[in-house]
Amino acid sequence: MSNNVNYRRRRDGKNKKKKIILFSSIVLVVIVSGMLSAKYIHSKSINADASERTNNNEIINENKVDAAPKEELKLDNSGYLTAEEDPNADSAAFVEKYLYEQSLGKMPEGADGHKVAYLTFDDGPSESVTPEVLKVLKEKDVKATFFTLGKSINESDRTKELLKEIVKDGHAVASHTYSHDYKYLYPHRTVSIENFMGDIEKNNETFRQVLGKDFVTKTIRFPGGLMSWKGQDAIKEKLQEGGYSYIEWNALSKDAEGKTKVASELLEEVKKSVAGREKAVILMHDASGKDETAKALPGVIDYLREQGYEFKSIK
Repeated sequence: MSNNVNYRRRRDGKNKKKKIILFSSIVLVVIVSGMLSAKYIHSKSINADASERTNNNEIINENKVDAAPKEELKLDNSGYLTAEEDPNADSAAFVEKYLYEQSLGKMPEGADGHKVAYLTFDDGPSESVTPEVLKVLKEKDVKATFFTLGKSINESDRTKELLKEIVKDGHAVASHTYSHDYKYLYPHRTVSIENFMGDIEKNNETFRQVLGKDFVTKTIRFPGGLMSWKGQDAIKEKLQEGGYSYIEWNALSKDAEGKTKVASELLEEVKKSVAGREKAVILMHDASGKDETAKALPGVIDYLREQGYEFKSIK
C-alpha cells in the first residue's frame, strides 16, 4: 500500500513538472513571436516613412523645377529686333508692295492717310560720315535704315564697330550687296542671278561675322535700283523664293546725282521729291565724301516733322 502511494506521488510530480515545462515553453514562444512581430512592424513603418519622405522630396524637387524660371534662348545677333518686335519699324514686305503699286500708278493698298518717312542711307558705313549721321539721328530721336556694303564694313575695325553702333542705336540693317560692282552684278545691263545672289550671301556672311551667327536681314536694295536693269522678273522670283524684299525709293536728296550739292540744296531736293507723298522712302548716302548729307540731315528731319511725318525704319 505504501509503495503504491509513493509511486502515484512520483508520477504526479513528473506530470506536474512536464506541465510547467510545457507552459513555460508556450509562454517563451509567444514572447519571442511577439518580439519578432513588433520588430517587423517597426521596420516596415520606418521603410514606409522613408519611402514617403523620398516621394515628398521628389514632388518638392519637381515643383522646384517647374517653378524655376525658364531662361529664354538668346540669339547671337547683337540684340537685333525683327519688324514684329520693333515698334519703330515697318515690314520690308509692306514697303516693297507699297512702292511697287505706286510705281504702277495704283492707289497702294497700304495708303491709310498716315504720313511716314523712311530715311535710308546707302553705301556705308564710312568712318567720316556714318558717325555724324548716327549723331544727328540720336539727337533727333529718329530711326533709319542703313543699306550697307560688305566691302565698306570690312574696310577697318572702326567700320565694323559702326555697324554694331547702328544696331545698338535701334536702326535697321539692310543689304546693298557686298561689292556694289555694276559690271559683275549686271553684265550687259542684265541682272545675273548667280552673281547677285552670291554677292548677297557674301554680304550676309559679313553681317554674321560682325553681328553674330544668328543675325538675319531679308531686306535688300539693288545698287542703282532694280528699275535700272534688265532681267527683273527672274531675279524677283528668286528673291521671293528666299524670302527677300527689295526696297526702291520714291524721294531723294540727289546727293549722288549731278553736280556736288551743299546741304541747303540737298534739303530743297528732299522737299521737292516728298511733296504729295503719304509714305516717303528717301534715298541718301553715308559713304565717304557725303559730308553735306550729314549736314543737311537736321534740316531734313525738322522739315518732315513740320509736314506731319512719323519716322520709321524698314525691316
